[in-house]
Amino acid sequence: MNFGYSEACLAHDTGKRHPENPDRLRAIRQALTRKHGVEYVESPPATEAEVTAVHDGGYVTEFREFCEDGGGNWDPDTVAVAATWDAALESAGLAEWAAKAALSGEDGRSTPFALGRPPGHHAVEDDAMGFCFFNNAAVAARSVIDEGEAERVAILDWDVHHGNGTQDIFYGDDDVFYVSIHEDGLYPGTGEIDESGEGDGEGTTLNVPLPAGSGDPEYRSAFDDLVAPSLLDFDPDLVLVSAGFDAHRHDPISRMRVSTEGYGMLTARVRELADEAGAALGFVLEGGYGLDTLSDGVAMVHEVFDGMEPVVPDEEASEEVRELIAEIRDAHPAFESDADA
Repeated sequence: MNFGYSEACLAHDTGKRHPENPDRLRAIRQALTRKHGVEYVESPPATEAEVTAVHDGGYVTEFREFCEDGGGNWDPDTVAVAATWDAALESAGLAEWAAKAALSGEDGRSTPFALGRPPGHHAVEDDAMGFCFFNNAAVAARSVIDEGEAERVAILDWDVHHGNGTQDIFYGDDDVFYVSIHEDGLYPGTGEIDESGEGDGEGTTLNVPLPAGSGDPEYRSAFDDLVAPSLLDFDPDLVLVSAGFDAHRHDPISRMRVSTEGYGMLTARVRELADEAGAALGFVLEGGYGLDTLSDGVAMVHEVFDGMEPVVPDEEASEEVRELIAEIRDAHPAFESDADA
């Protein structure tokens, strides 16, 4: 794979005790040194105009001035220093690079993966939260649509937390399909199944809030029975994966049970789905707070594109998850034709 990376993202120093710290990128880089076929790419930072395409201009100005004043605690969880402004623009720029590289035809062993931080999917239109300042995947999606490089973008968010910011930004839009598989009830408490979009965007948000303890079989079923058919029906030009690795069974801040091999399975599934849809495919880093599990997860994504075939679990999903899937299929607008059949 080709990995977008910038040293500027290390300068966003949240402190050693903060779970979202520069060691996350260092651990990923270290794990990838043991893999062949890894290429690193630098890209231009996003511009203020590009981030204000999805964020309120007043918020963007306030954030820049906050960093110019030395930063501090934006909220109890979200920390900035003077260098965070540049790091956030670099992180958004790396996501734009991933989207544009994918659309330009980079696939297979050249599939792009943006290794930026701070992460993005909790950043709403007019505020930072959950370690996030700019919504990187949203900036990338809106950029390629506005520039005419794509008409429709699907964002698949497999981070263990619901991407409330991505949902918020595109909730009324019909050209971005947002689907999130996340742990039910975890921060930030959004992502219920009845949150499906509004106005022109009705039906273009799909939430799959899995119960705590869900693992590889549950994620496989959610992907096969909900994600794949709804994305194929949307017919995107580009699929962006908001790739968090904090649903791993050993991540310190979640209760999910996905294995490293399970992330390989999800990677293979989304690659097959993009191929079937005739869509470009790129990845954007989100969460993951156990350094070993995060770095192993990213390395697993790379290995799948380098030819590894991950093991698919034989077990069925739990009865609770099978019932949840049936409930979503009955209620969500994306599956209305199935209900009528």
